[in-house]
Amino acid sequence: MADSKDNYDLDTLAVRAGIDRSQFNEHSEAMYLTSSFVFDNAAQAAARFSGAEEGNVYARFSNPTVTAMQTRLAALEGGEACIATASGMSAILSLAMSVLQSGDHVVASLGLFGSTQQLFGNVLSKFGIETTFVPATDLGAYRDAVRASTKLFFIETPSNPLTEVVDIAAVAGIAHEAGAILAVDNCFCSPVLQRPLELGADVVVHSATKYLDGQGRVLGGAVVGPKVITDEVFKFLRTAGPTLSPFNAWVILKGLETLRIRMDAQSASALELARWLEAQPGVARVFYPGLPSHPQHELAMRQQKSGGAILSFEVKGGREAAWKVVDSTRMISITANLGDTKTTITHPATTTHGRISPEARAAAGIGDGLLRIAVGLESIDDLKADLARGLAG
Repeated sequence: MADSKDNYDLDTLAVRAGIDRSQFNEHSEAMYLTSSFVFDNAAQAAARFSGAEEGNVYARFSNPTVTAMQTRLAALEGGEACIATASGMSAILSLAMSVLQSGDHVVASLGLFGSTQQLFGNVLSKFGIETTFVPATDLGAYRDAVRASTKLFFIETPSNPLTEVVDIAAVAGIAHEAGAILAVDNCFCSPVLQRPLELGADVVVHSATKYLDGQGRVLGGAVVGPKVITDEVFKFLRTAGPTLSPFNAWVILKGLETLRIRMDAQSASALELARWLEAQPGVARVFYPGLPSHPQHELAMRQQKSGGAILSFEVKGGREAAWKVVDSTRMISITANLGDTKTTITHPATTTHGRISPEARAAAGIGDGLLRIAVGLESIDDLKADLARGLAG
Protein backbone atom coordinates (compact mmCIF):
# COMPACT_ATOMS: atom_id res chain seq x y z
CA MET A 1 0.00 0.00 0.00
CA ALA A 2 1.29 3.45 -0.92
CA ASP A 3 0.77 6.48 1.28
CA SER A 4 2.06 10.04 1.42
CA LYS A 5 4.98 9.01 3.64
CA ASP A 6 6.49 7.12 0.70
CA ASN A 7 7.00 10.42 -1.17
CA TYR A 8 5.18 9.15 -4.23
CA ASP A 9 3.89 11.69 -6.73
CA LEU A 10 0.22 12.62 -6.63
CA ASP A 11 -0.56 10.55 -9.73
CA THR A 12 0.77 7.43 -8.02
CA LEU A 13 -1.05 8.13 -4.78
CA ALA A 14 -4.29 8.61 -6.69
CA VAL A 15 -4.25 4.98 -7.84
CA ARG A 16 -2.22 3.25 -5.12
CA ALA A 17 -2.86 4.90 -1.75
CA GLY A 18 -5.30 3.15 0.58
CA ILE A 19 -5.10 -0.34 -0.95
CA ASP A 20 -5.27 -3.02 1.75
CA ARG A 21 -5.86 -6.36 0.06
CA SER A 22 -7.92 -9.12 1.64
CA GLN A 23 -6.97 -12.78 1.85
CA PHE A 24 -8.09 -13.07 -1.78
CA ASN A 25 -5.33 -10.66 -2.89
CA GLU A 26 -7.63 -8.76 -5.26
CA HIS A 27 -6.10 -6.14 -7.56
CA SER A 28 -9.02 -3.68 -7.61
CA GLU A 29 -10.21 -2.36 -4.27
CA ALA A 30 -12.84 -4.55 -2.63
CA MET A 31 -16.31 -3.27 -1.74
CA TYR A 32 -17.41 -4.39 1.72
CA LEU A 33 -21.20 -4.14 1.78
CA THR A 34 -21.85 -5.17 5.36
CA SER A 35 -23.46 -3.40 8.29
CA SER A 36 -21.43 -5.15 10.99
CA PHE A 37 -18.33 -7.26 11.60
CA VAL A 38 -17.88 -10.57 13.45
CA PHE A 39 -15.48 -10.98 16.37
CA ASP A 40 -13.45 -14.05 17.28
CA ASN A 41 -14.62 -13.98 20.88
CA ALA A 42 -16.17 -11.80 23.60
CA ALA A 43 -12.81 -10.36 24.62
CA GLN A 44 -12.08 -9.17 21.10
CA ALA A 45 -15.54 -7.63 20.82
CA ALA A 46 -14.96 -5.70 24.05
CA ALA A 47 -11.52 -4.57 22.90
CA ARG A 48 -12.84 -3.38 19.55
CA PHE A 49 -15.72 -1.44 21.10
CA SER A 50 -13.46 0.22 23.67
CA GLY A 51 -10.82 1.10 21.09
CA ALA A 52 -8.13 -0.94 22.81
CA GLU A 53 -7.79 -3.01 19.64
CA GLU A 54 -7.92 -1.62 16.12
CA GLY A 55 -10.44 -3.15 13.77
CA ASN A 56 -13.89 -2.78 12.31
CA VAL A 57 -16.96 -2.78 14.53
CA TYR A 58 -20.02 -1.32 12.83
CA ALA A 59 -20.35 0.35 9.44
CA ARG A 60 -21.76 3.56 10.88
CA PHE A 61 -18.20 4.45 11.80
CA SER A 62 -15.82 1.79 10.46
CA ASN A 63 -15.67 -0.01 7.13
CA PRO A 64 -12.63 -1.15 5.09
CA THR A 65 -13.82 0.45 1.84
CA VAL A 66 -14.46 3.78 3.53
CA THR A 67 -11.08 3.55 5.25
CA ALA A 68 -9.39 3.04 1.87
CA MET A 69 -11.06 6.14 0.46
CA GLN A 70 -10.09 8.16 3.56
CA THR A 71 -6.47 7.03 3.34
CA ARG A 72 -6.23 7.89 -0.35
CA LEU A 73 -7.73 11.37 0.01
CA ALA A 74 -5.57 12.18 3.04
CA ALA A 75 -2.51 11.23 0.98
CA LEU A 76 -3.60 13.43 -1.92
CA GLU A 77 -4.21 16.44 0.33
CA GLY A 78 -1.05 15.85 2.36
CA GLY A 79 -3.09 15.50 5.55
CA GLU A 80 -2.51 13.28 8.55
CA ALA A 81 -6.00 11.78 8.48
CA CYS A 82 -9.40 11.96 6.79
CA ILE A 83 -12.95 11.32 7.95
CA ALA A 84 -15.47 10.62 5.19
CA THR A 85 -19.09 11.69 5.51
CA ALA A 86 -22.37 11.26 3.66
CA SER A 87 -22.17 14.58 1.78
CA GLY A 88 -20.18 17.78 1.54
CA MET A 89 -22.62 19.61 3.81
CA SER A 90 -22.44 16.85 6.42
CA ALA A 91 -18.65 17.23 6.34
CA ILE A 92 -18.96 20.93 7.17
CA LEU A 93 -21.56 20.21 9.85
CA SER A 94 -19.40 17.46 11.37
CA LEU A 95 -16.41 19.79 11.53
CA ALA A 96 -18.47 22.58 13.11
CA MET A 97 -20.03 20.29 15.71
CA SER A 98 -16.59 18.93 16.57
CA VAL A 99 -14.62 22.16 17.06
CA LEU A 100 -17.35 24.60 18.17
CA GLN A 101 -19.68 24.98 21.12
CA SER A 102 -22.32 27.43 22.27
CA GLY A 103 -20.83 30.90 22.68
CA ASP A 104 -18.16 30.41 20.01
CA HIS A 105 -17.75 32.70 17.03
CA VAL A 106 -16.98 31.95 13.37
CA VAL A 107 -15.51 34.24 10.72
CA ALA A 108 -16.65 33.15 7.27
CA SER A 109 -16.22 34.59 3.81
CA LEU A 110 -19.30 35.93 2.04
CA GLY A 111 -18.42 33.93 -1.05
CA LEU A 112 -19.76 30.62 0.22
CA PHE A 113 -22.10 28.07 -1.29
CA GLY A 114 -25.71 28.94 -0.40
CA SER A 115 -26.25 25.93 1.87
CA THR A 116 -23.01 26.68 3.72
CA GLN A 117 -24.24 30.22 4.35
CA GLN A 118 -27.51 28.79 5.63
CA LEU A 119 -25.70 26.36 7.92
CA PHE A 120 -23.50 28.99 9.55
CA GLY A 121 -25.97 31.87 9.44
CA ASN A 122 -29.21 30.12 10.42
CA VAL A 123 -28.78 26.55 11.68
CA LEU A 124 -25.76 26.95 13.95
CA SER A 125 -27.05 30.25 15.29
CA LYS A 126 -29.90 28.32 16.94
CA PHE A 127 -27.28 26.64 19.12
CA GLY A 128 -25.53 29.84 20.23
CA ILE A 129 -22.80 29.87 17.58
CA GLU A 130 -22.46 33.26 15.90
CA THR A 131 -20.98 33.86 12.47
CA THR A 132 -19.64 37.06 10.96
CA PHE A 133 -19.54 37.05 7.16
CA VAL A 134 -16.84 39.19 5.57
CA PRO A 135 -15.91 40.03 1.96
CA ALA A 136 -13.90 37.08 0.69
CA THR A 137 -10.84 39.02 -0.46
CA ASP A 138 -10.75 41.77 2.22
CA LEU A 139 -8.00 40.75 4.65
CA GLY A 140 -8.72 43.75 6.86
CA ALA A 141 -12.31 42.61 7.27
CA TYR A 142 -11.12 39.22 8.56
CA ARG A 143 -8.96 40.96 11.16
CA ASP A 144 -11.73 43.36 12.19
CA ALA A 145 -14.19 40.49 12.65
CA VAL A 146 -12.08 38.68 15.24
CA ARG A 147 -13.50 38.38 18.76
CA ALA A 148 -12.18 36.77 21.93
CA SER A 149 -14.63 33.93 21.22
CA THR A 150 -13.52 33.34 17.60
CA LYS A 151 -12.64 29.68 17.15
CA LEU A 152 -13.01 29.00 13.41
CA PHE A 153 -12.32 30.75 10.12
CA PHE A 154 -14.10 29.17 7.16
CA ILE A 155 -13.39 30.05 3.53
CA GLU A 156 -14.11 28.65 0.09
CA THR A 157 -11.59 29.37 -2.64
CA PRO A 158 -12.31 29.84 -5.46
CA SER A 159 -15.74 30.93 -4.28
CA ASN A 160 -19.08 29.75 -5.57
CA PRO A 161 -20.13 31.16 -8.03
CA LEU A 162 -17.95 34.25 -8.59
CA THR A 163 -14.62 32.38 -8.37
CA GLU A 164 -13.15 34.90 -5.92
CA VAL A 165 -9.73 33.69 -4.79
CA VAL A 166 -8.92 34.00 -1.09
CA ASP A 167 -5.31 34.31 0.05
CA ILE A 168 -5.12 31.11 2.12
CA ALA A 169 -1.73 31.83 3.68
CA ALA A 170 -2.74 35.35 4.72
CA VAL A 171 -6.06 34.27 6.26
CA ALA A 172 -4.31 31.38 8.00
CA GLY A 173 -1.97 33.89 9.62
CA ILE A 174 -4.89 36.01 10.84
CA ALA A 175 -6.72 32.94 12.17
CA HIS A 176 -3.70 31.59 14.01
CA GLU A 177 -2.90 34.98 15.52
CA ALA A 178 -6.45 34.94 16.90
CA GLY A 179 -6.00 31.43 18.31
CA ALA A 180 -8.48 30.00 15.80
CA ILE A 181 -8.25 27.33 13.11
CA LEU A 182 -8.72 27.83 9.38
CA ALA A 183 -10.88 25.45 7.35
CA VAL A 184 -10.84 25.63 3.55
CA ASP A 185 -13.49 24.23 1.26
CA ASN A 186 -11.31 22.85 -1.55
CA CYS A 187 -14.20 21.56 -3.65
CA PHE A 188 -13.59 23.70 -6.74
CA CYS A 189 -9.90 22.89 -7.10
CA SER A 190 -9.44 19.47 -5.51
CA PRO A 191 -5.94 18.49 -4.30
CA VAL A 192 -4.82 18.30 -7.92
CA LEU A 193 -4.94 22.08 -8.34
CA GLN A 194 -4.61 23.34 -4.76
CA ARG A 195 -3.27 22.01 -1.47
CA PRO A 196 -4.52 24.31 1.33
CA LEU A 197 -2.71 22.46 4.12
CA GLU A 198 0.62 23.34 2.50
CA LEU A 199 -0.44 27.00 2.50
CA GLY A 200 -1.18 27.10 6.23
CA ALA A 201 -4.77 25.90 6.50
CA ASP A 202 -5.56 23.54 9.39
CA VAL A 203 -8.42 21.61 7.81
CA VAL A 204 -9.70 20.90 4.31
CA VAL A 205 -13.31 19.96 3.62
CA HIS A 206 -14.69 18.43 0.44
CA SER A 207 -17.91 17.69 -1.27
CA ALA A 208 -16.65 14.45 -2.77
CA THR A 209 -19.85 14.52 -4.81
CA LYS A 210 -18.08 16.92 -7.13
CA TYR A 211 -14.65 16.39 -8.72
CA LEU A 212 -13.52 13.56 -6.44
CA ASP A 213 -16.23 11.31 -7.87
CA GLY A 214 -16.20 13.26 -11.11
CA GLN A 215 -19.12 11.68 -12.91
CA GLY A 216 -22.18 12.79 -10.95
CA ARG A 217 -22.86 9.35 -9.52
CA VAL A 218 -22.82 9.51 -5.72
CA LEU A 219 -22.87 11.85 -2.73
CA GLY A 220 -19.95 12.08 -0.33
CA GLY A 221 -17.95 14.44 1.84
CA ALA A 222 -14.69 14.54 3.74
CA VAL A 223 -12.74 16.37 6.42
CA VAL A 224 -8.93 16.19 6.10
CA GLY A 225 -6.43 17.45 8.65
CA PRO A 226 -4.42 16.61 11.76
CA LYS A 227 -5.61 13.76 13.95
CA VAL A 228 -6.18 16.14 16.85
CA ILE A 229 -9.09 17.53 14.79
CA THR A 230 -10.17 14.49 12.78
CA ASP A 231 -10.36 12.38 15.95
CA GLU A 232 -13.00 14.79 17.25
CA VAL A 233 -14.85 14.63 13.93
CA PHE A 234 -14.77 10.83 14.16
CA LYS A 235 -16.36 10.96 17.63
CA PHE A 236 -19.19 13.06 16.25
CA LEU A 237 -19.67 10.79 13.24
CA ARG A 238 -19.62 7.66 15.41
CA THR A 239 -22.48 9.01 17.53
CA ALA A 240 -24.50 11.15 15.09
CA GLY A 241 -24.01 8.94 12.02
CA PRO A 242 -23.62 11.19 8.91
CA THR A 243 -21.90 8.18 7.39
CA LEU A 244 -20.50 7.57 3.91
CA SER A 245 -21.77 4.27 2.50
CA PRO A 246 -19.20 1.67 1.38
CA PHE A 247 -20.62 1.70 -2.14
CA ASN A 248 -20.24 5.47 -2.43
CA ALA A 249 -16.74 5.27 -0.96
CA TRP A 250 -15.78 2.68 -3.60
CA VAL A 251 -17.13 4.86 -6.42
CA ILE A 252 -15.17 7.86 -5.11
CA LEU A 253 -12.04 5.70 -4.80
CA LYS A 254 -12.27 4.87 -8.49
CA GLY A 255 -12.98 8.51 -9.33
CA LEU A 256 -9.79 9.62 -7.57
CA GLU A 257 -7.76 7.50 -9.98
CA THR A 258 -8.60 9.79 -12.90
CA LEU A 259 -8.82 13.06 -10.94
CA ARG A 260 -5.75 14.79 -12.37
CA ILE A 261 -6.45 13.75 -15.96
CA ARG A 262 -9.99 15.09 -15.71
CA MET A 263 -9.03 18.30 -13.93
CA ASP A 264 -6.30 19.09 -16.45
CA ALA A 265 -8.58 18.56 -19.44
CA GLN A 266 -11.59 20.35 -17.96
CA SER A 267 -9.48 23.30 -16.79
CA ALA A 268 -7.97 23.73 -20.26
CA SER A 269 -11.44 23.78 -21.83
CA ALA A 270 -12.69 26.23 -19.18
CA LEU A 271 -9.89 28.66 -20.00
CA GLU A 272 -10.69 28.53 -23.71
CA LEU A 273 -14.41 28.96 -23.05
CA ALA A 274 -13.76 31.90 -20.71
CA ARG A 275 -11.68 33.64 -23.37
CA TRP A 276 -14.44 33.06 -25.93
CA LEU A 277 -17.14 34.39 -23.59
CA GLU A 278 -15.14 37.58 -22.96
CA ALA A 279 -15.39 38.33 -26.68
CA GLN A 280 -19.18 37.89 -26.88
CA PRO A 281 -21.21 41.14 -27.20
CA GLY A 282 -23.98 39.81 -24.96
CA VAL A 283 -21.63 39.14 -22.04
CA ALA A 284 -20.92 41.96 -19.61
CA ARG A 285 -18.22 40.22 -17.60
CA VAL A 286 -16.55 36.85 -17.14
CA PHE A 287 -15.33 35.56 -13.79
CA TYR A 288 -12.53 33.00 -14.16
CA PRO A 289 -9.25 32.93 -12.18
CA GLY A 290 -7.26 31.90 -15.26
CA LEU A 291 -8.06 35.15 -17.07
CA PRO A 292 -5.77 38.18 -16.63
CA SER A 293 -8.97 40.23 -16.15
CA HIS A 294 -9.78 38.36 -12.94
CA PRO A 295 -9.10 40.58 -9.88
CA GLN A 296 -7.08 37.85 -8.13
CA HIS A 297 -5.47 36.37 -11.22
CA GLU A 298 -1.89 36.67 -9.94
CA LEU A 299 -2.80 35.17 -6.57
CA ALA A 300 -4.65 32.32 -8.27
CA MET A 301 -1.66 31.50 -10.43
CA ARG A 302 0.55 31.34 -7.32
CA GLN A 303 -1.91 29.41 -5.20
CA GLN A 304 -3.45 27.10 -7.81
CA LYS A 305 -1.95 25.04 -10.62
CA SER A 306 -4.54 26.36 -13.10
CA GLY A 307 -7.72 28.40 -13.18
CA GLY A 308 -9.91 25.35 -12.60
CA ALA A 309 -12.93 24.11 -14.51
CA ILE A 310 -15.63 26.50 -13.24
CA LEU A 311 -16.47 29.95 -14.53
CA SER A 312 -19.33 32.37 -14.25
CA PHE A 313 -20.41 35.24 -16.43
CA GLU A 314 -22.81 38.15 -16.29
CA VAL A 315 -25.23 38.37 -19.20
CA LYS A 316 -26.45 41.77 -20.35
CA GLY A 317 -30.19 42.03 -19.80
CA GLY A 318 -30.61 40.54 -16.33
CA ARG A 319 -32.62 37.45 -15.47
CA GLU A 320 -34.61 37.35 -18.71
CA ALA A 321 -31.45 37.28 -20.82
CA ALA A 322 -29.75 34.78 -18.50
CA TRP A 323 -32.71 32.41 -18.59
CA LYS A 324 -32.73 32.69 -22.38
CA VAL A 325 -29.15 31.39 -22.47
CA VAL A 326 -30.07 28.50 -20.17
CA ASP A 327 -33.24 27.60 -22.05
CA SER A 328 -31.51 27.77 -25.44
CA THR A 329 -29.01 25.04 -24.59
CA ARG A 330 -29.58 21.65 -26.22
CA MET A 331 -26.56 19.74 -24.94
CA ILE A 332 -25.33 21.37 -21.72
CA SER A 333 -27.11 19.98 -18.64
CA ILE A 334 -29.33 22.40 -16.72
CA THR A 335 -28.47 21.35 -13.19
CA ALA A 336 -26.84 22.88 -10.13
CA ASN A 337 -24.31 20.06 -9.67
CA LEU A 338 -20.70 20.58 -10.71
CA GLY A 339 -17.52 18.58 -11.08
CA ASP A 340 -19.08 16.23 -13.63
CA THR A 341 -17.61 15.08 -16.92
CA LYS A 342 -20.81 16.55 -18.40
CA THR A 343 -20.88 20.36 -18.58
CA THR A 344 -23.57 21.96 -16.42
CA ILE A 345 -25.16 25.40 -16.32
CA THR A 346 -27.16 27.06 -13.56
CA HIS A 347 -28.64 30.43 -12.61
CA PRO A 348 -27.30 30.92 -9.05
CA ALA A 349 -29.73 33.66 -7.96
CA THR A 350 -32.69 31.30 -8.33
CA THR A 351 -31.04 27.96 -7.56
CA THR A 352 -27.92 27.47 -5.41
CA HIS A 353 -28.31 30.87 -3.73
CA GLY A 354 -32.07 31.18 -4.02
CA ARG A 355 -32.72 30.55 -0.31
CA ILE A 356 -30.57 33.41 0.96
CA SER A 357 -31.98 36.91 1.18
CA PRO A 358 -31.78 39.35 -1.74
CA GLU A 359 -29.60 41.54 0.45
CA ALA A 360 -27.17 38.68 1.11
CA ARG A 361 -27.06 37.85 -2.60
CA ALA A 362 -26.33 41.47 -3.44
CA ALA A 363 -23.58 41.58 -0.81
CA ALA A 364 -22.06 38.46 -2.34
CA GLY A 365 -22.20 40.00 -5.82
CA ILE A 366 -24.70 37.51 -7.22
CA GLY A 367 -26.87 39.37 -9.70
CA ASP A 368 -29.87 38.24 -11.72
CA GLY A 369 -27.82 38.12 -14.92
CA LEU A 370 -25.18 35.76 -13.51
CA LEU A 371 -24.73 32.23 -14.88
CA ARG A 372 -22.32 29.55 -13.66
CA ILE A 373 -20.83 26.89 -15.90
CA ALA A 374 -18.93 23.84 -14.72
CA VAL A 375 -17.03 22.71 -17.79
CA GLY A 376 -16.92 19.00 -18.57
CA LEU A 377 -15.15 16.89 -21.16
CA GLU A 378 -17.24 17.61 -24.26
CA SER A 379 -15.81 19.22 -27.39
CA ILE A 380 -15.08 22.89 -26.72
CA ASP A 381 -16.53 23.76 -30.13
CA ASP A 382 -19.81 22.09 -29.21
CA LEU A 383 -19.91 23.98 -25.90
CA LYS A 384 -19.42 27.30 -27.66
CA ALA A 385 -22.14 26.49 -30.18
CA ASP A 386 -24.57 25.52 -27.43
CA LEU A 387 -24.04 28.83 -25.62
CA ALA A 388 -23.89 30.99 -28.75
CA ARG A 389 -27.52 30.16 -29.51
CA GLY A 390 -28.78 31.89 -26.37
CA LEU A 391 -26.29 34.74 -26.53
CA ALA A 392 -27.27 35.70 -30.06
CA GLY A 393 -29.12 39.01 -30.25
